Amino acid sequence: MSVHTVSDEVRAHRWFVGALAGTLLFRTWLAVVLPFTGDEAYFLVWGQQPALGYYDHPPMIGWLLALLAPVSGAEWVLRLPSLLLPVALAFGTRLALTRWFARPQASADLAAALVLLVPMNVWNVLITTDTPLVLFSFIAILLFARAAQDRSGAGFFLAGVCLGLAFLSKYFAVLLGLGMVAWAVFGRGARSRWPALGLVALGALPAGLLNLYWNYEACWSNVMFNAINRHEGAGLGWTNPLLFIAAMAYLAAPLLWSAWKSRGAILATLSDPGHRALAFAWLVPFAVFALLAPVKKIGLHWLLSFVPLLVLTLAIALPQEKLVRCARFLAAFAVLHVVVAVVLAAIPLEAWKSNRLYSRLVLQFRTAEVVEKLAPYRGYVPATDNYTLSVILSYYAGRYHFVFGAGTSHARHDDIVTDMRRLEGRDILIVRRDPPPERDYLPYFKSVEFRTLEVSGTTIHLVLGKGFDYAAYREGILKEVRDRWYRIPALLPVGACYFCEKYFPGDACGR
Repeated sequence: MSVHTVSDEVRAHRWFVGALAGTLLFRTWLAVVLPFTGDEAYFLVWGQQPALGYYDHPPMIGWLLALLAPVSGAEWVLRLPSLLLPVALAFGTRLALTRWFARPQASADLAAALVLLVPMNVWNVLITTDTPLVLFSFIAILLFARAAQDRSGAGFFLAGVCLGLAFLSKYFAVLLGLGMVAWAVFGRGARSRWPALGLVALGALPAGLLNLYWNYEACWSNVMFNAINRHEGAGLGWTNPLLFIAAMAYLAAPLLWSAWKSRGAILATLSDPGHRALAFAWLVPFAVFALLAPVKKIGLHWLLSFVPLLVLTLAIALPQEKLVRCARFLAAFAVLHVVVAVVLAAIPLEAWKSNRLYSRLVLQFRTAEVVEKLAPYRGYVPATDNYTLSVILSYYAGRYHFVFGAGTSHARHDDIVTDMRRLEGRDILIVRRDPPPERDYLPYFKSVEFRTLEVSGTTIHLVLGKGFDYAAYREGILKEVRDRWYRIPALLPVGACYFCEKYFPGDACGR
């Protein structure tokens, strides 16, 4: 082995070790110091009541948190899967490139470093539906690509099993399945590839049937939310494509630029069926997102599952020098993230008083103070006017706060958890960030009192409703909720619907 080769391997290994140590240290600090976010607390509510499904998404994140919650309620413990996810992706990238795709160790080390240095992997320690989605999508496509090389029926089946687990994490797994279909359609001898897709579908089938059964017995909640309700207000907008471009640039600019400049080298690798499977696994989803961008805001986290697959393609097609250039750019960008985070952590919360979001920051970072000042009202049933505030207060108070009012199309799992009929005649405390309109509360109680709390220089608004009137609430709020978010299309057969069975028996949600 030449001195030059040894030097390249040592340099690449240093990149890997440095990226691993630096990002893991930074992410651990973030996992400890960041307060639980609304989404995280919402998914923890799922985990505290294990079930076959939940309102917004399939159940995988709830199952994961159901395993972690009994261990500890500390933020960093609940975030362990997200904290360690980039590490798992990096080691998986490293092993797959050397053992399955015949790449030198130096290229594998550099690719692993790139995975760790992807901006969102540098700072994202939040435990959300994307955590299991990214993991199972990554495993699924690696198994699929390997099976494509070896023509392994067992490999295709196992890839399908992991695709099913990704589907039970989030419906975005379907885009990975589309990439697999594209692999079959555009490869040589495409007809012979359909049996392979049949094995993938067979492996994923149990997960799909489980989700189908739960939706059939639960108002088709996942389908209604993801296909209909969450798209209220969607339409052509000139800012959406710009936001998509900005998200792609933020997450993977040097990687995409390198892919474009080296497109000839990438195309040359596509004769290998495994390499082609990896390429379609990120090309197809990104193309779908680009087509949707004019009418839909594409979330940054929507893209995250597919970036490690882009890195794998680059590591197969590009020389090590180009991988090093990408690593240098991303490392410098990662350092910038660290500097910004440290500076923000050092700024007192009160410095943001002039910002219109200050009340939200107080409720997020000073939640313990809010909970302490709410102690005199423990005789009331606790509630808020939105799910984010509800689940954050629930997490820090150790007592569930339901959502009073119509709310939005998002996070309506409270419709499953709370039975408003059982609150008839009870006294209810509603916590709000904003001043409460009297018309939103006076019709639903015998008497209503409005109070305020001062916490860290901001005002928290309280509604003390005495003698809850369920019948009035059913007419004024629950009918609106039913007509807006539980109008199930006639083409969907309904086995059961928790919402209508509780509040509108015999109605079948207006069908």
